[in-house]
Amino acid sequence: MREAKMLRKTSETDIEVSVKLDGEGVYEINTGIGFFDHMLSLMSRHSLMDIKISAKGDLYIDGHHTVEDVGITLGKVLKDALGDKAGIKRYGTSYVPMDEALALVSLDLSGRDYLVFDAPIDTSKTLGTYDVELTEEFFRAVAANCGITLHCKVLYGKNNHHMIEALFKAFGRALREAVAYDEKIKGVMSTKGVL
Repeated sequence: MREAKMLRKTSETDIEVSVKLDGEGVYEINTGIGFFDHMLSLMSRHSLMDIKISAKGDLYIDGHHTVEDVGITLGKVLKDALGDKAGIKRYGTSYVPMDEALALVSLDLSGRDYLVFDAPIDTSKTLGTYDVELTEEFFRAVAANCGITLHCKVLYGKNNHHMIEALFKAFGRALREAVAYDEKIKGVMSTKGVL
């Protein structure tokens, strides 16, 4: 079973994350930020990974520490669950439409973190108590702590909710493709012999 669990406690947040890569998309998410919970639930469902996230953060300040630390912890848990990455496809790409918005996420579980984030999100707005500028921070934290080369792009869109939702769904679906086994792959999908 490819699964992992981690507790992360700082002076700003107290977070517990568990992931089962070969799941059914079952989730239990509670970060104290409603919109973020919704996005993480969508990500779990579309990745078909079972994900549990419990986070308590200093929301009296804002959501930044909570969102970023959830990303850090999720990235580390994904890395642990992947193990040596033998037999996985490594790459994943997904286009997801959401009404007027179209998002693309393409990723490589290379072990090298890099984020390209290109989305016409109006960062002057919030969605409930969620600061939309934290979307980029979340993906940066996941990529850095899992070792993902991650490209997130909204090709077009007008509604912040739709654009961000399309990104989270596309990330889940691209991740699902990348972690999938291919019986033809012997060892890791790299001429270096290691990822």
